[in-house]
Amino acid sequence: MANVSPTRGDMSTHPDVSEMRTRYDRMLGGRDVALVDGPVFLLGLYCAVSPWIVHYSAGQPALMTHNLIVGIAIGVLALGFTAAPARMYGLSWAMCALGIWMIIAPWVVGSTPDAGVVLNNVIIGCLALILGLMCAGTAAKSAPRS
Repeated sequence: MANVSPTRGDMSTHPDVSEMRTRYDRMLGGRDVALVDGPVFLLGLYCAVSPWIVHYSAGQPALMTHNLIVGIAIGVLALGFTAAPARMYGLSWAMCALGIWMIIAPWVVGSTPDAGVVLNNVIIGCLALILGLMCAGTAAKSAPRS
C-alpha cells in the first residue's frame, strides 16, 4: 500500500509561502483588539439596562431613556467592531466621546441625580473611555503606514 499520509515539512519551501503570509496578514489586520469587542458589548448592554439595575428608572425618566439609547449605541459599535473591524475601528474615537458624555450626562440630562446614579454613569463613562482608547490606540498602531 502506498504511503498517502501527509508529510510535515518546512512551510518555507512551499512555492506560495509569501502570498500565503500576505493573505494571512490581510485577513487578520485590525483584529489586534478582538478581546475588546466582548467587553464593549457587555458595557453597552449594562448601560442600557442600568436604570433598572440601579433602580432610578422612575426617578430619572430622562436619564433612563438616555442610558438606554447610549447603551444600544455602544452595543451597535461593538457589533460593528466585530463584523467589520477594518472599517469600524475608526469609530473608536466616537466611543471615547460617548464615555466622556456618560460622565457628564447625569448633570446635563438628569435632574438632581443622587450619588448612585452619578457613580453608575461615571463608572460606565470611564470604562467606555478606556475601552475606546484601547481600540483607537491599537487601530492607529496597526494602520498601514504610507
